[in-house]
Amino acid sequence: MTTTDFEAVGIWLQGLQQRIMGAVEQADGGRSVRDAWQKEPGEPLQGSGLTCILEGGELFERAGCGFSRVRGPRLPPSATQHRPELAGAPFEAMGVSLVFHPRNPYVPTVHMNVRMLAALPPASEPVSWFGGGMDLTPIYGFEDDAVHFHRSCRDALAPFGDDKYPRFKTWCDDYFSLKHRGEQRGIGGIFFDDFSELGFERSFGMLRAVGDAFVPAYFPIVERRRATAYGEREREFQLYRRGRYVEFNLVWDRGTHFGLQSGGRTESILLSMPPLASWAYRREPEPGSPEARLYSDFIVRREWL
Repeated sequence: MTTTDFEAVGIWLQGLQQRIMGAVEQADGGRSVRDAWQKEPGEPLQGSGLTCILEGGELFERAGCGFSRVRGPRLPPSATQHRPELAGAPFEAMGVSLVFHPRNPYVPTVHMNVRMLAALPPASEPVSWFGGGMDLTPIYGFEDDAVHFHRSCRDALAPFGDDKYPRFKTWCDDYFSLKHRGEQRGIGGIFFDDFSELGFERSFGMLRAVGDAFVPAYFPIVERRRATAYGEREREFQLYRRGRYVEFNLVWDRGTHFGLQSGGRTESILLSMPPLASWAYRREPEPGSPEARLYSDFIVRREWL
């Protein structure tokens, strides 16, 4: 890996962020806030980034998409659990991460992340790897939405081997699981980490394919569901299910842990949090209801294609 390679990844990531936020603004009709930031000298991490966020929109109650590029003196434990030989090495990391929380409960929440991490051991060559993926979290499930999302993921990965979609789908199901509840977060998608097996160029190409697939995977679903009428019942269930999203991000998400453990920018790390969420003690959906069907038919491990 060369300095030129690293710069190419950074340029592509910044362009991806801008394309995605352009799609958000076009769909919502509102303008996002662009918050450029720079780490101060003496902080644990050095680097900079751009947080783009649209809040209180007609379509999106909160849509945040952040780019960051940071350097640190020591890889945190969350980054080396699969690479113990690199524990404590200096590192550089960059990525784009987003979570969109729509206002309408019939439009699903979505997450996407694409990133690169490079360990910089003092006595050897840099070691780099890629990670990321996307997953869909409906409040009210629709079969055709789930099939479209998974087909988009499969097609993005197809040029890189027939094994990638089934492998990364299973990885996504394993990862986006609320283990303390024995419950899936959503309908899944794809997830991969510590990925370098295709060599730098092809692995980076796969990352680009995943990032470029996000807009066509998600926004057709948005357009299908955004005008669906809803009332207080659906809104209440949406806020309750958002509570599960918060639980996963704070308890299990490696990206959140990496950012906080490495001294990252807290406001940007937590942009994935919904603006409103709720919890209830032992809430059980009414049998046969659309809410019950979310649990029985959608947030379970199943094949969508």
